[in-house]
Amino acid sequence: MSGRSLHEIFQDRVREAPERIAVTASGEQLTYGELDARAEALAARLAAGGVRPGVLVGLSAHRGAELVVGLLGILKAGGAYVPLDPDYPAPRLLHLLEDTRVRIVVATAEAAKALPDALAADVVPVTAQAPAGRTGAVAPDRREAATGSDLAYVIHTSGSTGLPKGVLVEHRQVVRLFSATRDWFGFGPDDVWTLFHSTGFDFSVWEIWGALLHGGRLVVVDKGLARRPADLHALLRTERVTVLNQTPSAFRQLAAADAEHEGPDGLALRLVVFGGERLEVRDLDGWLERHGDRQPRLVNMYGITETCVHASYRPITAADLDTPEHSPIGVPLPDLDFVLAGPDGAPVPDGTPGELLVSGAGVTRGYLDRPELTAERFTTESFGGGPVTRHYRSGDLAVRTEDGELRYLGRLDDQLKVRGFRIEPREIEHFLTGHPQVREAVVVAHDYDGDLRLAAFVVPESGPDTDPAALPAALAAYTAGALPAHLRPSAHRVVGSIPLTPQGKTDRDALRRILDDEPAAVLPADSGPTTTLTTVTAIVHEVLRGPRPPAADVDLFDTGATSLAFVRIVAQVNQRFGLRLTGAELGAEATVARLAACVEERTARHPGQDGAAAHDHHVKEQP
Repeated sequence: MSGRSLHEIFQDRVREAPERIAVTASGEQLTYGELDARAEALAARLAAGGVRPGVLVGLSAHRGAELVVGLLGILKAGGAYVPLDPDYPAPRLLHLLEDTRVRIVVATAEAAKALPDALAADVVPVTAQAPAGRTGAVAPDRREAATGSDLAYVIHTSGSTGLPKGVLVEHRQVVRLFSATRDWFGFGPDDVWTLFHSTGFDFSVWEIWGALLHGGRLVVVDKGLARRPADLHALLRTERVTVLNQTPSAFRQLAAADAEHEGPDGLALRLVVFGGERLEVRDLDGWLERHGDRQPRLVNMYGITETCVHASYRPITAADLDTPEHSPIGVPLPDLDFVLAGPDGAPVPDGTPGELLVSGAGVTRGYLDRPELTAERFTTESFGGGPVTRHYRSGDLAVRTEDGELRYLGRLDDQLKVRGFRIEPREIEHFLTGHPQVREAVVVAHDYDGDLRLAAFVVPESGPDTDPAALPAALAAYTAGALPAHLRPSAHRVVGSIPLTPQGKTDRDALRRILDDEPAAVLPADSGPTTTLTTVTAIVHEVLRGPRPPAADVDLFDTGATSLAFVRIVAQVNQRFGLRLTGAELGAEATVARLAACVEERTARHPGQDGAAAHDHHVKEQP
């Protein structure tokens, strides 16, 4: 089926069982027949507007059934979708639109409000219906059908030049991802998948099509719920999810919620797939002790957007805890090959670290309108007298063991993987130096007890207009207004100069030591009614480890707080006040003031009751 398009194969599933449930989202369900009909109506309108194979179409939708309808409708019209996350700031969305020269954007009514005012594209509502017998639609048999070699999507990754770059991915590269792994996973119509990740992260490609190509059911996880591990655990139980895909960072939070869950776990999971970032096997200790390594199976899949989501396969077993310092990524998928090359470009022997080069059917076209970068990263060469083959140079360092499997060692450059997103620090540094009060900027990743966050060190410009004390808050607002959440530093530190190594390079380790040496915030002794805001502020300050407490009315995620940090904040608030808050009580307002108000509302409504219940359930901070 490698020569067919994704939506052609989806059509097979529609014909097989149109009444089967395809998508579940926030109480709404769509059968395969209903999803197909709604996507067809949208495709007809898009084709009338000029969408055909090779045409890029923006997709702006919050997580829900309409997102899946919009994506499928774009593909049915022959186009390729460009994710435009409505949670991105307008300047970022505008750049993505300009970079792709998109002229049509499919959007839900709510997401359309987030599109930039300077939008030079037509907005087509997801819910638009094609009127029967009218000229505003193009029937399927009159549309130019996309084939396996046509584009399916363009996903942007962080760029070292300061701007994100679009990766061009074809239908056939996604289709073969599932045919190549069929024997390992045996996906089928009985599987229930979650759509946990943003469509701007290619892990979502695996989730969406893993369900829809095999007749399974896709459960769309609301963004707010995704930040609440206990609620996610409940969703997995209620929906009887069988296939869960997680970055290791996200799974650490879920595993902590699983450990807190009392009684039978109620999980139907048969498979957990890790991807997006380095897996630390030691973090799975508690999960493996509770569940073993057979039900569910745990599989680590190393992957790169440029090689279509996943490139390797490695089952994780309890025996891996004997060598927890290793990060095993296993063997390449059956239709891919790995080469480890040394600095001279020649293959290295087993046991010697080398750069990982990937070749085979998953290697994508390259970068949108970046021929020089494409030529640099996608190379054509021969190794060991073999055939001349196109490879993707990953920039990742790995080593092959005696038994033939690979272990991940890290990066050859400064590129970072944070919560599944590949990040070029230079992109953020370039943006920060665009601030009139910043002369130099360096961004590093720092591990706060398992919570990997970005920290920015800036050297201020000298002059009367520069206020070093006010600069961190100004930069937090500056980044919140233009950068996606995963690119925002959680802390901005003002320094007199950037430390250098003896070789004259930026000493990033020295900068991390500055963070290590910072004293922790001290919580106040009392938590009485008049000091609730003070206590909550101190808890947030302690978890976020900033140089000063956050403002009460600033969204914590705008300041660079991670989902794990948010979970820890809620857990510490519960422990301090004897409550059982989940974080859902805050709604869309994740601020210190709102959290303090929730504490006061809950304690006023049920004085003493929540506290007793919390202690009965041994509330504790999640790791």
